[in-house]
Parts: sequence; C-alpha cells; structure tokens
Amino acid sequence: MTASSFLSTTNTFSNSLSPTSLTPTSSFCLKKQNVSYHLVCKASSSSSSDEHVSLSKRSFAFSLSSVILLSLAGRVDATPLEAEDDLELLEKVKQDRKKRLERQGIINSSVKEKGYLQEVVYKLSEVGQAIEKNDLNAASSVLGSDWISKANSAFGKLTESAEEKAEADAFNASISQLISSVGNQDVESSKLAFVSSAVAFEKWTTLTGLDGQLKGL
Repeated sequence: MTASSFLSTTNTFSNSLSPTSLTPTSSFCLKKQNVSYHLVCKASSSSSSDEHVSLSKRSFAFSLSSVILLSLAGRVDATPLEAEDDLELLEKVKQDRKKRLERQGIINSSVKEKGYLQEVVYKLSEVGQAIEKNDLNAASSVLGSDWISKANSAFGKLTESAEEKAEADAFNASISQLISSVGNQDVESSKLAFVSSAVAFEKWTTLTGLDGQLKGL
C-alpha cells in the first residue's frame, strides 16, 4: 500500500465515524497510527538523505584518490626521462672536457708551431709600423720572408673546427691582398688589408686557445 492510499483510507475511515462513536481508546489508536506513519516517512526520508550524503562522500573520495594516483603515475613516468636527460648532459660534459684536454695536449706539445705563430705576431707588428710611416718598401721586405708559409704549417696542424679554418682562410686572403696592395704602393688599401689580416689572426688564436700563449696579442 502506498502512502497516498494509506492516507485516503485513513481519512475515509475517520469521516465515517461520528465523534460520539469514537471512544477514547479508538481515538488514541488513530492518533497513534498517524504518528507512527509520520515517523516512518521521516525516518525513511532521513535514511535516504544520509545514504545520498554517504554516496557523495564515497564518490568524492574515489575521485580524489584517482587524481592523486594519476599525479603520482605522471611523476613516476617523468623520473626516468629526467634521469636519462641528466645522464646525457653528464656524458656531453665529459666528452667536451675530454676534447679540451686532448686539444690542450696537442697545443702544449706543438712547440715548433707556437714558435711560427709567435713570429707572425712580430712580423705583423713590423709591417704595421712600416705602413703607418708610409714606408711600403720596408713593408714589402718583411712580407717577402717565409714566415707566412710557416704560419700556414701551424694552421694546418692546430686548426680543428670549421670556424677556425674560416679564420685561417680569411687571414691568408687578407695577407695576399696586403702583399698586392704594398706592391702597388697603395697605402690606404694596404692599411685596410693589414687590419683584416691582424683581426683574422687574432680570432683564430682565440678560437684555438693560443691567444694566452703568444706575446704581443
């Protein structure tokens, strides 16, 4: 029997009885029945509400647990990648250090080549002073010696990277232009070619790490 049927039956039954026909006992019984019904409905409603709250709490707890687990899983997945990146970086640092040490060893053992390069510094200084005095004959005399070919011998042994080779080539191109300009008695062109030669040589020594081992730079 539903709650509405129960109430309808109760009302019909109550209306069919006259007030005088109700004894204290029967009146008490009806009231008691109504009270019992309301208590049952209230209890049922309260139970349903509590159950809904309980389910909501369980759903929230499950969702929160899922988020935490996914977050932890993401961290676990990321940890090996980070470790791998660290190992690759460490390996690169080791390789770079190994190359620097090998390069330094070659430079330290290249005593003859360093002597050739030191001579380049001195000869360029002499050429520069001669050009500054407009004495291109003296500059031509300096440029006519074998120090340029010796410099190229040192370049060939100590040059490694493409950038270093580019500066060595720039030096040779500028020196050729300098020789030509001096031979033509062109002071201004000689000055420009001299500056280009000196700059290229200085860049090459910086790239190779020889700038700190040569005097006059």
